[in-house]
Amino acid sequence: MRQLTIDLPRLNAQGRDDFMVSSSNATAMALVASWPDWPHRRLALVGPAGAGKSHLAAIWADEVGARRVAAATLGPAATADLSKTPLVIEDADRGVPEEALFHLWNAMAETGQGLLLTGRTPPSDWNVALPDLASRLASLTPAVIEDPDDALLSIVLVKLFADRQLRVKPALIGYLLGRMERSFAAAQRMVDRLDTESLRRGVGVTQALAREVMDDPLDSGGTGA
Repeated sequence: MRQLTIDLPRLNAQGRDDFMVSSSNATAMALVASWPDWPHRRLALVGPAGAGKSHLAAIWADEVGARRVAAATLGPAATADLSKTPLVIEDADRGVPEEALFHLWNAMAETGQGLLLTGRTPPSDWNVALPDLASRLASLTPAVIEDPDDALLSIVLVKLFADRQLRVKPALIGYLLGRMERSFAAAQRMVDRLDTESLRRGVGVTQALAREVMDDPLDSGGTGA
């Protein structure tokens, strides 16, 4: 029997102690932590979806008092205001207003404030039509978060379950690691699917449930995603 599901709040812990460090992200974290010694006080934080870019950016923003904005929301009117404090611009590789970012870049050069941009690929690969902006972005030092190793992916899975207030057995984590796609995005999809199915069925998140979910051809969190 299917049960009515209730969308419970997720914790989504974003503190420094909640950021799990492994060989795949240690270099990126060290570069972010080297502030204010970034070249020209600017840095690009690069990594695949779900890699922890926003988490690491949030740590830096909290420590230096930076504001955080989505790249798509940038506009000319906000340039003067945003350039007065350190700034995080998230998802700068996805349709950023180029003129607005160009003027903000120059304004922040004058104020000397720190600027951290996040994206899925290095800035030199971003589809930017404005030549002056493209050359500036290409000059950014990239702090790259690589695809996760087993150690980090297991920790990520535990954290994603914990964010949903779910406690799971270590055996379940090992079972998932041996069968799922090796990516942060796949981990998020799998935990979302297991959470949803456990609520719908009124059962716990177990290895048996994971087996059924992963055998489902419609499952978007399995190895075929």
